[in-house]
Amino acid sequence: MGQRREARERAVQFLFQADINPPEDLEGALAHFWNSQQSQSIADEKGPAKWGEARELAPPSLGETSIRLFADPMIRGVLTNREKIDLEIRKYAQNWDLHRMAVVDRNILRLAIYEMLFREDIPPVVSINEAVDIAKKFSTQDSGKFVNGILDRLKGELLRPARGLK
Repeated sequence: MGQRREARERAVQFLFQADINPPEDLEGALAHFWNSQQSQSIADEKGPAKWGEARELAPPSLGETSIRLFADPMIRGVLTNREKIDLEIRKYAQNWDLHRMAVVDRNILRLAIYEMLFREDIPPVVSINEAVDIAKKFSTQDSGKFVNGILDRLKGELLRPARGLK
């Protein structure tokens, strides 16, 4: 899996957590999240720690650093612009109340819409494809179709090319 896909998946994981349990201290919550991600990465490489075994966190690998550098501004961007993003979801998700959507689907949409509206360095079709694949992985096959339908409607109203960069 590419680092940008991994970064998007981690961003969705943080946004999911923050949606269910909004952090009082964003900086502390992000630091805890990234430390837990690093711990999980070490456990994946070395296997689970044995009872009583202490493991120090090594400095993040270059890959982990790249993932965080891509995901962290996206997380912050979604949280900063959440009201505007949620208005877009409501506009295109006909007959769906925002708070009745699956939490994971809602946050996948938030991330993709953030990319489409605020990240001109990412073509909208890339944001849509990534969101659909993440929805299929973390939610259901139907979620992929649901996410695609909403994002495709938004793409039709964007004032920039869907495939190329400006």
